[in-house]
Amino acid sequence: MRINYLANAIGLILRYVSIAAFVPIIFALYYRDFRSILPFIVAGVIPLLLGYILRKISKSSVDKLNDIKKSEALMVVSLSWISFGIIGAIPYLFYGISPLDSLFEGVSGITTTGATILSHLDYPKALIFWRSFSQWLGGMGVIVLFVAILPQFAVAGRQMFYAEAPGPTEDKITPRIKNTASALWIVYAGLTAVCFLLLHIFGMPGFDSICNALSTLSAGGFCPHPKSIEGYNSQIINWIIICFMFLSGCSFVLQSRVLTKRKPSLFFKSEEFMCYAGLVLFFSVGLTLLLYFNQKYSIFESLTAAFYQVLSFATSTGSTSKDYLSWNFIPKLFLFITMFLSSCSGSAGGGVKISRWILICKYVKNELYKILHPNAVISIKNDNTTVSPDVIKQTIFFVFCFFAILMASAVVITSIEKDIVVGITSATSSIGCIGPAFGAKIGPMGNYSGLQPLSKMLYILNMFVGRLEIIPFLVMFHYEFWKFKQQ
Repeated sequence: MRINYLANAIGLILRYVSIAAFVPIIFALYYRDFRSILPFIVAGVIPLLLGYILRKISKSSVDKLNDIKKSEALMVVSLSWISFGIIGAIPYLFYGISPLDSLFEGVSGITTTGATILSHLDYPKALIFWRSFSQWLGGMGVIVLFVAILPQFAVAGRQMFYAEAPGPTEDKITPRIKNTASALWIVYAGLTAVCFLLLHIFGMPGFDSICNALSTLSAGGFCPHPKSIEGYNSQIINWIIICFMFLSGCSFVLQSRVLTKRKPSLFFKSEEFMCYAGLVLFFSVGLTLLLYFNQKYSIFESLTAAFYQVLSFATSTGSTSKDYLSWNFIPKLFLFITMFLSSCSGSAGGGVKISRWILICKYVKNELYKILHPNAVISIKNDNTTVSPDVIKQTIFFVFCFFAILMASAVVITSIEKDIVVGITSATSSIGCIGPAFGAKIGPMGNYSGLQPLSKMLYILNMFVGRLEIIPFLVMFHYEFWKFKQQ
């Protein structure tokens, strides 16, 4: 691994990350909250200076980074996310929040987890905006953004794009990866703008509409209202959020294809999309019936709450329209299962991803068939395209590691917190980047401030691991990954 390339790439990224940190100053000025200018100046200046220092240290004229290796791309992606998480924590330090809690909130934002340690939201508008804005930046991917806007990543961007892109397959829509990244961000930003307009038109205050649009399309879930979306007491707003949560869980690659070719039928030709839509419909209808008969909600109230919470958990958004802790055991158990559904590859959502579940199911089906027909040669296909054995192996490895880390985290957190419900559900929530979980402390109307410091640190680690999709994290444990050279 070449130090010059790493320093050059990270330095370049940090310089542009600093621009994002300056954006909340606009809200501080608009609301005449001049005390909130300093936190974001500091948060912007620090990465700007570090970026220039790293670029000087690299002593490299390699501006295009054309021949960056896969291991270097993985390192750049991992360090970029870690750096952004730390930078995202800086503004919270100015509001009396401890360093650990600030890091927790910052990492939760950039990884779009949406878990919060804030016990109240009586903070300046600039900070509340920063929570949602950091989620929006992380939702489509920090590296995908820089590949789209920086000419220096014209070639190296391919390696970094696929190192960060969620999902088991390398799915692109244009020959040039820069154009692909740009197309994804155009769709992402466009949907965010439409979501904002609809929320504002139907009665949500302007500032809240901005924040909720940013956190909904990013599948993040941070909300400026202390009672989340339930606090707006509007079924129309609930259904607007439901629609855009569904879109945030769909592949933005697929959505871009549909918009570019003007063929909605492409949705129905996608095996992953049809499975995603079918599972959402199945679990939502099932939960609707449970709420109607167990909780005595009206049919429309049951339908709204069911679709909202199923999509919120399945897409890893984590916002709430009802306090689901007040539900009976069976509806809560049914809802807990939806935490494992996941969203589509190439979406803003976290979790295992529907495409991986499809490949696992097809692999199991083929293995069972081979027991009866040992000489059969059967390939696994996805949308009529044969999936290579290497992708199948990587998928199985990913799912194994996902649940191994989840179970290990659950055991450790349970032993620390002395609460098995908190242990299991918080581990699931953190590795899946969902946010709220079950239990009085960390439920939809609670927060994570009451957890022990060690539990918070483990949660922070899980958020990074879950957002980086595990593999870049695990690769770091291989000794060859840490072989450095100057050039």
